[in-house]
Amino acid sequence: MPQTFTIDGSCPICGTAMTVSRLACANCGSALEGSFQVISGAAASGRRTPSGPLAARGDEARFGRLARLDATQLDFVEAFLRCRGVIKNVEDMLGISYPTVKSRLADVLSAMGFGADADLPDGDRRRERREILADLAAGRISTEDAHRLLQRGPDGADDDRDTD
Repeated sequence: MPQTFTIDGSCPICGTAMTVSRLACANCGSALEGSFQVISGAAASGRRTPSGPLAARGDEARFGRLARLDATQLDFVEAFLRCRGVIKNVEDMLGISYPTVKSRLADVLSAMGFGADADLPDGDRRRERREILADLAAGRISTEDAHRLLQRGPDGADDDRDTD
């Protein structure tokens, strides 16, 4: 069996929606040629899809990063949201263990293009931010001082982000 690759339906060069021109069955070898539209996991699994003005737009435009998820990942996200992110409830609803919930959540985040913990501040930085905000609330520092302190990067240097 030839190696297969997973794509999200958008062009890796310019990002516009791609069409599939040939479909082949790995089991019997039959094939179809033509122009086929890539559908999201929700539509492929028979779930209701939006109609109206948004239906004319591509999946990425309608669903953003969620359009990158397959049907299994979408089912997990649905359960996760219904449980309001409470992992114990997700375990009970899906009948899976804590490590499995964490693994599936990591898979979903990866499929959506988010790094493992790259966007999260480290523990020391979070603690420092809490202390700055507590000092501000207690009146020990001014708003300007708090703003300046919060803008510092983890290394103590000014952060390059634009604050406008």
